[in-house]
Amino acid sequence: MLGISENKFDPHEITSHVYSLKTLGNPRAARILSYWLVGIILLLFLCLFLPWQQNIEATGTVTPLYPEDRPQDIQSAIPGRIKEWRVQEGQFVSKNDTLVVLSEIKDDYFDPELLKRIEEQLDAKNQGINATQTKVNAISNQIGALNQALQLSLSKARNKYQQAILKVVSDSTDYEAAKINFNISKLQFDRYDQLYQQGLIARTDWEKRQQAFQEYSAKMVSQQNKFLVAKTEMINAYIELSSLQAEYLDKISKSESDRSSAVGYLADAQAELSKLRNKYSNMVIRNNQYYILAPQDGYIVKTLKTGIGETLKENEPIATIMPSEPKIGVEVYVKAMDVPLIAKGRQVRLEFDGWPALQFTGWPSVSVGTFGGIVKVIDYVDSKEGKYRLLIAPDPNDEPWPEQLRVGSGVYGWVMLEDVPVWFEFWRQLNGFPPSLYEAPDKDEVKEKKSDKKIKIKVKR
Repeated sequence: MLGISENKFDPHEITSHVYSLKTLGNPRAARILSYWLVGIILLLFLCLFLPWQQNIEATGTVTPLYPEDRPQDIQSAIPGRIKEWRVQEGQFVSKNDTLVVLSEIKDDYFDPELLKRIEEQLDAKNQGINATQTKVNAISNQIGALNQALQLSLSKARNKYQQAILKVVSDSTDYEAAKINFNISKLQFDRYDQLYQQGLIARTDWEKRQQAFQEYSAKMVSQQNKFLVAKTEMINAYIELSSLQAEYLDKISKSESDRSSAVGYLADAQAELSKLRNKYSNMVIRNNQYYILAPQDGYIVKTLKTGIGETLKENEPIATIMPSEPKIGVEVYVKAMDVPLIAKGRQVRLEFDGWPALQFTGWPSVSVGTFGGIVKVIDYVDSKEGKYRLLIAPDPNDEPWPEQLRVGSGVYGWVMLEDVPVWFEFWRQLNGFPPSLYEAPDKDEVKEKKSDKKIKIKVKR
């Protein structure tokens, strides 16, 4: 075997003569298997360099897209007692259909003729207001008449005062003339009296001159009295003029005071009338609140109160209604570190519970049974467990969503991002690194990608 001996032998000749050596040969199947294993390993190695779309997993439920399409509680605006049920659970109702009839439980509203009583109060208050308004108008007319009479009386008094002034002037002139005549007559009498004492004139002439002197003296006294009377009349006219204005101002002030009191009462009466009208309107509305109506078309999902005669508090829910034709959307929750990678307007792929689908996260083009959507809303605060909610709307350019979807059913899936090699994705997953983006997403919308780079979300309940 070491090639030291001179005797040579052929190994193949030994193998052909020894049977045990024949049984130790390599089987053909093993060689084929080894070839297959090498090929598979080589294929897997090559697959590590294939493109793979990164993804963000998210979970959530089906929900109405708009607030008015979501299930809502029907509440009673007033407290009351259930008098009659007119619907059953699961029943379809149209808008303004009567669901429940209530009866009153407050003693302030027990009177069945309460509206009629309030109407009577309104009529009485209206009559009082009309009477007060008539009184105000009458007092206003009285004030106007007093002002007019004041002006006329003042004009009359001024004229009288002016006449008194003119009479004083005239009487003062006559008095002055009488004084001059008196003085002249006195001088003449004095001269005649000297002549008479000297015996130069007759006594008859002296007596005539004395008589004339007495007449002029009497005229002067008379004119003086007239002048004093005229002055007194002038003073009285001035006093009357001043007192007349004060008298009328007193009457006018009293009338204005009466009118202000009437206006104040009228304002109070109008305020009370407004309160009564408000009370009447509230009673009309309250009477309508005895009938709880459906706010929109939908189905009665669940009644929260049962039986007849059960009391309700104010704003207490009585039943839940689901709109008949809600615009369906999906709300899903993603981790906080994935939110910066998502923007409004991104395309979404959804897989619904109960709907058969086959999804390949890295190769969305071969997935079947999923439906498209668009990111409509991204919450600015976390919703639960540190995750953020995404609201997804149907994609109008994709296949319509199933009509059998019910609100609350679950969804599960992936958000597809950038293309990376398979080996890089394995390495990222093993190290727990977040997905990567080559550029930051726009704040409000996402730029259109190539047809083979679609965003997918698969949501699971």
